[in-house]
Amino acid sequence: MVLPNQLTVLRIILTPVFLVLFLMGDPLMVQLSSVVFVIAAITDWYDGWLARKFNYITEWGKFMDPLADKILTSTAFFAFVFVGILPMWMVLIIVIRDILITLLRIFADHKKISFATSRSAQVKTFLQMFFLYYLLVIYTLNTFENLHTRYYNIYELLFGKNLIYYSMLFITLFTFITGITYLVNNRLLIKQLFKK
Repeated sequence: MVLPNQLTVLRIILTPVFLVLFLMGDPLMVQLSSVVFVIAAITDWYDGWLARKFNYITEWGKFMDPLADKILTSTAFFAFVFVGILPMWMVLIIVIRDILITLLRIFADHKKISFATSRSAQVKTFLQMFFLYYLLVIYTLNTFENLHTRYYNIYELLFGKNLIYYSMLFITLFTFITGITYLVNNRLLIKQLFKK
């Protein structure tokens, strides 16, 4: 259990902590949940950096690290569904697509078959994370009563229903399309994968 793997375990542990604090609804708990989410996200970057720099690469880490990432981001998406900000059907499309592709890549690594990450998939990940941070920051800032009262109009603009809905719709469609493209572009490797 090298340090990067310990950080991966920590990220998994912090995920339900984030969710519980976020859903408590109390302003202080929501603010704490944001701190927990940021800490969990930092462990994602740091464990990857450690693994590459010191060659702390294990089979367990190769399996669990990408899965822990998807668990964290999926939980955050569902958290915003539970508070009525994001539509469930969009989140389900994103989560199912991401987990299926992640499991496929993990299985491919186990079989020593390499699937290249496409540029569009990297853009997809960036858009998802940027949008989640955007939602989390605005939602958390709104829990500070003075800020909410003072900047109510700005909050209503930045957290407008149409803005959130159509941004999420774009990310959902883009995520779905990248998933289909990924399967089509790697169809020969996928066939090879299941023959072994």
